[in-house]
Amino acid sequence: MDFIHPLQQNVVLVNKLGLHARPAARIARLARQAKGPVWILRHGERADATNVLELLALACPQGSPLRIAIEDPADRPVLEALVRLVQNGFEEDPP
Repeated sequence: MDFIHPLQQNVVLVNKLGLHARPAARIARLARQAKGPVWILRHGERADATNVLELLALACPQGSPLRIAIEDPADRPVLEALVRLVQNGFEEDPP
């Protein structure tokens, strides 16, 4: 059983173009609302979610598993919003 800390959530990129500039900017915008650090993790690499260039450096195509992590429990609404954003494919792909 894979235990996930309550301040972390696993997601999979579902949009066709993966994590490119527009989605990275949307993640960063949301992450900047957090009081504490927000991280995106992929294959042992960690990116500051407020930094678009760090997000792009993760090189995440469609289907990439990611972990979103926060450090401050008060930032749970930001974590939940980020999870929804990714799960909805950044609202890029038509239904």
